[in-house]
Formats: sequence, structure tokens, C-alpha cells
Amino acid sequence: MTEAADTVFIDGEIHTLTTPDETYEAVAVRDGEIVRLGSTYDVEFLAGTETDVIDLEGRVLFPGFIDAHTHLTTVGKYLVHADLSAADDLDSAVAALRERAEETDTPADSAWVRGYGYDESRWPEDRYLDREDLDAVSEQRPVVAFREDMHVASVNSVVLDRYEKEMAEANVHYGDDGEPTGVLVEGAVDVLYDAVAPDAEETGRLVAAAQAHANEKGVTGVHDMVRGSYAPEIYRDMDLAGELSLRVRLNYWADHLDALIETGLRTNHGSEMVRTGAIKTYTDGSFGGRTAKLSEPYHDDTDEYGSWVVDPDELNEIVQKADDAGFQITAHAIGDEAIDEVLDAFEQTEDPGGMRHRVEHVELASEEAIQRFADMGVVASVQPNFLKWAKDGGLYESRLGARRAETNRYALLDGAGAPLAFGSDCMPMDPLLGVHHAVNTEVDAQRLAVTEALRAYTLGAAYAGFDEARLGTVETQKLADFTVLEQSPWDHEDEIEDIDVAMTVVDGDVVYDGR
Repeated sequence: MTEAADTVFIDGEIHTLTTPDETYEAVAVRDGEIVRLGSTYDVEFLAGTETDVIDLEGRVLFPGFIDAHTHLTTVGKYLVHADLSAADDLDSAVAALRERAEETDTPADSAWVRGYGYDESRWPEDRYLDREDLDAVSEQRPVVAFREDMHVASVNSVVLDRYEKEMAEANVHYGDDGEPTGVLVEGAVDVLYDAVAPDAEETGRLVAAAQAHANEKGVTGVHDMVRGSYAPEIYRDMDLAGELSLRVRLNYWADHLDALIETGLRTNHGSEMVRTGAIKTYTDGSFGGRTAKLSEPYHDDTDEYGSWVVDPDELNEIVQKADDAGFQITAHAIGDEAIDEVLDAFEQTEDPGGMRHRVEHVELASEEAIQRFADMGVVASVQPNFLKWAKDGGLYESRLGARRAETNRYALLDGAGAPLAFGSDCMPMDPLLGVHHAVNTEVDAQRLAVTEALRAYTLGAAYAGFDEARLGTVETQKLADFTVLEQSPWDHEDEIEDIDVAMTVVDGDVVYDGR
């Protein structure tokens, strides 16, 4: 007699996201694994007296979203501190910071006032927050507002005075009067990271808040980029306590490489819920800070070509050392020159495709580079929500002019056969928003069909994490990680960003129920 299932999901529209796409009415789960797909009639035979029967009532179920590039503690910071991502102008951002300051009122010269996620390219003022703006928030407490790309930060006079020595040789913007404006980029931002780094207790609060938010967005797994953080310890403690409702892949910054080698960790070591991923490095910066490395000058600053955060020689050393030690490698590269340098470095390794080396962002890749991704089997780990900057009058037009149409060319990458993985970089963490942009962009070279966009956020992300055998599609013997939507993205292509997540299922357990 066939053993009963733990849970059966019936009367749904179940998309396996296999090729060709298959649909079923019902799915049965036992011990966290998919054991049967079929009609409701067929699957209900596995419903025993203790089986949890969940009627989907026609809702759409497909594999759980895997965010292939995020910073989970940053997601938590948006939730715990001032969220500036919704600010429509400079004044509303300052108001949000002032409100946060009032909520956390303490004696002078005490706790930081922090805000995350502002994007000045959407504001009518079209300028960064500066020292004077943030002095209006507080002249006694240190105030910092991080731009959403985390490559630019704005601070008040208290911070500039307090960290004058540390920032003396860092990337600080100066005004015509020779005084610092309060706008910091790249290395200077690192000073702030260290200054406001959360301790283990706060990290636990940030991760818990971010995990709940991720589940609400249909996310069942993340590839977290971690550096100098308590997050790996928190994840493993939560795993042991049975408190994790996300599968976590830890991509460690390159400055952790020696310690990882010494401890014997390698890519894919870990448990069912927490695994070691890639070694992460930078190359260039961002378009927002005009620090992405370009082969041609910026449209709005013809003397500027961007800058190296990690130069090609150092990049090659990191790649060779990590590859020799058996680690997957992933490199942040946004500008075309940076992308080419990463591909050159990967080409010197023995098997870049087999190791599934990755490039994060890939915002301005040439057609030649796109073909190299396919030929080498290098994963393009990209963020479709960045297409918000590709619209008329957006950041890409400001920084790149006519070249904005050459950004984020997902259709060309997919058509060439390059491995394509979607993530959010927490700008914001919302897979349906990313899918919406990828499906509805006006540029043919960027646009994907609904199925291809969903696959990049499920199977593509699973592949980037060596997980395609257990995750990424709805098939028997795979793990029961599902996202359930109230409406079909195939039937509502123009409104995907507005579709509600009905349920999120991890290992067969419902971890979010929004029905």
C-alpha cells in the first residue's frame, strides 16, 4: 500500500517550469519531497487521515523563487531603519530620516540615524542628499543615508567631523568651496559600513525581519553576499533550531578566502538549508556613482570612465587562488570594461563552466561578451528590477545616453545559451517586480517571455547554486519549495507586479499564507 502524503495541494494550476512547460492540477508532498503530480482525482488517493489537504481554489503554483543576489541583513535594515526607497523627492527622504530620529530620540551624540535605499535619479531634484540636508535631520547625532546601490552614501557634519581622519584619503566629494559635501563613494562608504556594523543580537533581528519579508514575497531561497557579518553564524543557529524558512547559500567576500581555506570549507559544503557558495569580489562600482568601469566616457561626464574597486591584477590573483582551492567565484561587474576583465580572468581557469563561475549584474555587456558567457558557460547573475532605470529620462539615459538600450540584454543572453539567474540585490527584494520589468520592457534585446523570466528566478537561480537537481522545477523527487500566486502571470502580463503572493511553501511547510 502506498504511504500517505503529509500534504496535498489540489484544484490548482501547477506549472512545473520544465521544458516543455507542463501543468497539473495537484501535487503531493511527503517528507519535504514531491511524490506525485497529476489531477486532483489522482493525487487525492495519497490523502490519508492525517494528511493536510490544501485547496488552491484555482491559484497558480510553481517552483519557489530563489533570489540569486541579495544582502539579507540589508533587507532587514530597510525594515528596521528608515526606508528611503519610497521617497519621491529629496524632502520626503529627509522627512523619513527626521521621523526615524524622533522615533529613536536619545541623548545627543548617541545613536546613529540611518536610512537605506534612496534613488535620486527618480527625484525632480536629481541630486544626492548632502551634508546640509542631513544636518537638518540632526546636528547632534550622526546621520547616514545609503543610496540603494550601497556604493554611495550621504552623511551629516557630525559624521564628517567624527571620521575626518579615516576619510582623509577615501572617496569623498568636495564642493567648489573645497569643503566636503557629505557625499561619499566606494572606499569612504566602507568606513561607514564598519561604523554601523550590527552586532550578533541586532543581526539576528535583521535576519528574522528579512526572512519574514522574503517569504511574503514568495522567496524560498537566497544567495546572500556576506562580508564581515554575523549572518553566517545566525543562519546556522537558526538552522539547528529549525527556525529557517529560507534556503541560504553563502557567497563570502574574497577577504574571507584564507579563513575559508584554513577551515576546509568548499563550495557546496553545508546542510539542506545552509550551504557555502562562491567567493565574491568586486571589480568596478556603479552607474549611480559614475564608478562603473566603461570603455567609453560617461554621457553626463565626458572626463569620467569609472574606476576600479579591485583592479584586474588583483582580480586575477583572487580568481586563481579561489579556483585552485575548489571555490566557485562570483565577481561584481557592471561596466563593459569590467565585464570583459572578469571573463578574461575566468578564461584562465581550468573549467569556468563546470565551476559555474558567475558575474553579478552584467549591466552593460557587449555582444561579444554575451557570446563569451554562452561559450564559457559563465553564469550571468542579473537583476531585472534594474530595468526601472532603462526608461525614458532614467538613470541609464543620464549616464549612458543612447547606450541605455544596450543594458541588461537578457533576451540576447538567453538566446545565446548563457546560464541566466535572476536576483534582486534588494532593490527591492520582490521577484514579481523583477519579472514584470523583464516581461514588459520595450527593448527587444531585454525582454523575456513570462516562462523564461520565471525560470531565471527559479531554475536559473538554482543552477547558479548547483541546486538544479533538487530545486527550481516542480518534479517528483525534488524538494517541495513552492510559490503560489492569486493570479496567473501568463494571463496578466501587464500587471505581474500587482499580483499577490497567496502562499510560500518551503520543504513542504507553508511558511507564509496570505490567502
